Amino acid sequence: MTYCVGIRLDAGLVFMSDSRTNAGLDQISTYRKMIIYERPDDRFMVMLSAGNLSVSQSVREILQVEKLDRGTDEEPLTIWNARSMFDATRVLGAAVRRVYDQDGPSLKAAGIDFNASMIFGGQIKGEAMRLFMVYSAGNFIEATRETCFYQVGESKYGKPILDRVLTPSTPLDEAAKCALVSMDSTLKSNLSVGLPLDLLVYREGEFRSDHVVCIDDNNPYFRMIRSTWGQRLHEVFEGIDDPRWDGGDAAHPLMVKSERFEPMRKITQPGERIV
Repeated sequence: MTYCVGIRLDAGLVFMSDSRTNAGLDQISTYRKMIIYERPDDRFMVMLSAGNLSVSQSVREILQVEKLDRGTDEEPLTIWNARSMFDATRVLGAAVRRVYDQDGPSLKAAGIDFNASMIFGGQIKGEAMRLFMVYSAGNFIEATRETCFYQVGESKYGKPILDRVLTPSTPLDEAAKCALVSMDSTLKSNLSVGLPLDLLVYREGEFRSDHVVCIDDNNPYFRMIRSTWGQRLHEVFEGIDDPRWDGGDAAHPLMVKSERFEPMRKITQPGERIV
């Protein structure tokens, strides 16, 4: 399986992906799930992929050459001549549908689902940064200020920290730290997600990024995150009062009156025969 997260902030974009792919308990492999499409001073785009590896790899290759007919005399649309990230994402959606047309029937005949999802984001000169989630059908949705991040793959374990911390005004370094904690939570709870990790931070308007790193088990910062986050969670948990069942003078009593009924209870007397 996999876990990828893309974050859109006022200051820039953050992308993170793991690299584990497995087809069984005894067949575990490592594949990069992040690819960067870059033309200096013109456009910078990143794609993260999850799902069936053969599908996502085909989409990645086709995307670089895919052309979308505009229905006019204009040159066909590609990610390299698109004037907006919306149009570039349309090209990605067309690439997904092209792979489905080629491989979908064969996969179905073999009992394999056509399963692929992508996070695609970046900036094209002349417009603001944008972030999209692309589904298996080639359709997509865009991140907003209310929903400033997307996840694909094993998303449930790392989502709580993202929900609690991220806002559009979050600084880039804090967002990168949040993504790392989110990934650590996922690694802790799911064996189908694994190292090494790819982390990229893009600053708005630069059309390039020097903040790209591959993180393995020997990375000192990630080792600190893994040990510190677990320790601090344990400290916070211990700092919360245990429940007080008798009420009394407790600041936060557990046993309080409620408008809801208690669970049904059947009480039998000693020696009573149950039929």
